[in-house]
Amino acid sequence: MRAQRFADVGMGQTVLVIGSGISGLLHIQLARSRGAARIIATDVSDYRLESRGYGSARMRRFTARRTCRDDYADLNDGRLADRVIVCTGAMPAIQQAVRCVDRGGTLLFFAPTAAGVDVPIPLFDYWRDEINVVTSYAGSGADLKESLQLIRDHKVRVADMVTHRLSLAEAGLGFQLTASGQDSIKVILDPLI
Repeated sequence: MRAQRFADVGMGQTVLVIGSGISGLLHIQLARSRGAARIIATDVSDYRLESRGYGSARMRRFTARRTCRDDYADLNDGRLADRVIVCTGAMPAIQQAVRCVDRGGTLLFFAPTAAGVDVPIPLFDYWRDEINVVTSYAGSGADLKESLQLIRDHKVRVADMVTHRLSLAEAGLGFQLTASGQDSIKVILDPLI
């Protein structure tokens, strides 16, 4: 909530979400609830892109052969994104994100790099095109209250993100799935199973 408020995500915008793990999927749903006209998401994991779909969000695999800038422009009538939301700390994805923001747009860093890693941004281009760069880390009590209301109203479907519900005896498998980040979205250990 806080991040999209800082980035001023809203009605009629085109939004690119880079990284379709749990944070990216939440951003897709939230952008839709805020009235985004077109949402496209990328990820390196086919499982993440195919497992949940999330309605009208178009999902694309990030590859080295084509840039997400090319893919996004192809899917967005030749334009880049009004808002780019980065939900991964992977440098190739961040480098792609920096090049996908349209004039007057906003680049939101929701996931950090490792400490001490510098991210090159073409400052002259950003200055000329009046592109904003924002970050967000936490949320206030008001953000949490608004988030819970969106969940209650089924505008954000968190239960749909649970891909595995495992018993405590399967905890090892749950940790493996979570650590690999490839074949799961959200893993729940349920002591009642």
